[in-house]
Amino acid sequence: MTRDHTYHPLRVARVVAETADSCSFVFDVPEELRSTFTYEPGQFCDVRVQVDGEPLIRCYSMSSSAAIGEPLQVTVKRVADGIVSNWMIDQISEDDFVEVAAPAGFFQLAGESDLVAFGAGSGITPIFSLLKTALARTSRHIRLLYANRDRDSVIFGAAIDALAEEHGDRFEVTHRLDVEHGFVDAEVVRSVIADARDPEFYICGPAPFMDIVEHTLLADGVDAGRIHIERFTPLDPPAAPATETASATANGTRVTIELDGRTDVADHRPGTTILQTARQLGMSPPFSCESGSCATCMARIVEGSASMHVNNALTPDEVEEGWVLTCQAVPTAPMVHVVYGYD
Repeated sequence: MTRDHTYHPLRVARVVAETADSCSFVFDVPEELRSTFTYEPGQFCDVRVQVDGEPLIRCYSMSSSAAIGEPLQVTVKRVADGIVSNWMIDQISEDDFVEVAAPAGFFQLAGESDLVAFGAGSGITPIFSLLKTALARTSRHIRLLYANRDRDSVIFGAAIDALAEEHGDRFEVTHRLDVEHGFVDAEVVRSVIADARDPEFYICGPAPFMDIVEHTLLADGVDAGRIHIERFTPLDPPAAPATETASATANGTRVTIELDGRTDVADHRPGTTILQTARQLGMSPPFSCESGSCATCMARIVEGSASMHVNNALTPDEVEEGWVLTCQAVPTAPMVHVVYGYD
């Protein structure tokens, strides 16, 4: 069954100032939507807001943990040129209603071994949810490297330190401040993983930070299947293998796109995604992360076929039904018909 991708208006029960440039928004989920908004630690929600009359969608991870009875909460950090994040922090108040889609995402607790987490800046948000849940539900040992610019920018600092004190026998935190210790490098990463007992690794933060951690782990022989990364920044999609696109490029590919009552057709430019094709047609397709991590851009293939470079959002059943993440999908048939908002 396709999941509920409807946007539901949720009342903001509380706004919590975490730091000078970050806030948590606690949502009141009505009884009739409780099952819809059931979530696993580490997942995120798409939030849709109107800014200057334009609907905009962004993904925000839950920082709450249902395992300890916390209400649904997302945490947002102000960023340069962050239209939605800055608008939410400046404009949303208690008792306002915000359109929120059902939780999604595969950045979840895996396996049964110990955890080693690397968080930086607002990347701590899903990791905070994961570690609170793991401490409440399991006996797993956890190590956390938490990097920030300075002391004033540390989100959840007091709460994390309190957890470390409460669970001192199995939860170890290392704070890393750029202004005092310098940036995280491979040597720092290796100091955190030293003597770890074949753990699962979780990484979230700015792209350079995640790249350093991931590359160091892989260089040290860590199984890629044990490395879990949450990315909400666009990636350059790799070129599709020739075997996948041969049939689509032999005689040229025609892409038909339906969106908001409009239907247009274009010749596909090899290597571009369906999302890019829609933009080339002058359409305004929905999108958010552009990394294959959310489902904001999803559409259904009703004719032809396409392959996705990355899929960290759609279930196997949804893919079987023809749904694709258009930011990652490239045509693999001479004729492809895509419908956004398919009912």
